[in-house]
Amino acid sequence: MRNIFTFGCFLLGTLSTVSVARAQSVSGTDEPSYRKEFTYGINFNTRGGLVGGVALRSSRVLDEKWLRFWSVEGVEVKHPKEQRRPNQYTGGIYTNAKANYLFVLRPSVGLERVIFRKAPDSGVQVNARLGGGPSIGLLMPYYIYYDYTPRDNRGVPVPPQDIRAEQYDPQKHPAQEFIVDRAPLFSGINNTRPKLGAHLRGALSFEYGRYKDAVAGVETGFVVEAYAKELTILKTALLDDKQLNNKFFPSVYLTIFLGNRN
Repeated sequence: MRNIFTFGCFLLGTLSTVSVARAQSVSGTDEPSYRKEFTYGINFNTRGGLVGGVALRSSRVLDEKWLRFWSVEGVEVKHPKEQRRPNQYTGGIYTNAKANYLFVLRPSVGLERVIFRKAPDSGVQVNARLGGGPSIGLLMPYYIYYDYTPRDNRGVPVPPQDIRAEQYDPQKHPAQEFIVDRAPLFSGINNTRPKLGAHLRGALSFEYGRYKDAVAGVETGFVVEAYAKELTILKTALLDDKQLNNKFFPSVYLTIFLGNRN
């Protein structure tokens, strides 16, 4: 993830340099050649995995400097202390102490301001964005396969084999060596619990459009998100859930997007 953001910062620095050069030859009062813009992209963030999620955004031009937008983002939020562990006997891999997945839908509304406008057919445009809205957190149980097979005095399993798929609970599953593997992703979907919060985001977008009706670029910024109570992602027998988990989820993100204008 560090490499991704290092590359993103380098890319954004390069694009902003090009933007300044382009902006010197373009009038700041030029009317845009489009009224609407729609983009979709892949999100990388400091709270997610390799790929954080997906994002959609629609913008409407208000005047030569301002746009209004709405967007929706779907991401997985991970606990910073999550650790994947292998079972040395079965080869299965699970996340230690994880009790729930946290998926978040973030509908947002806000305003964009054009900082540097690109030339009509090429170049880079830089926009600043500020928006916010509700956060709909979805806590979905994290299921594991746990081996309940009886053992004799030497620790040898006594048939028949008894392996069950259950939500991880440190009280029910104290022996990590008996965690066989992670169960399929949506095993606990029927017990998903919604949690309502709110978020605020600020960002810079660097848009490159070679054609008037096409756009591509990157957006980088921050999200500050909060919920009324701590959201339980990890559970241990040694700490209270409130001590181990958080209700504030700040993150930095980078989104690579494509789209069209009309």
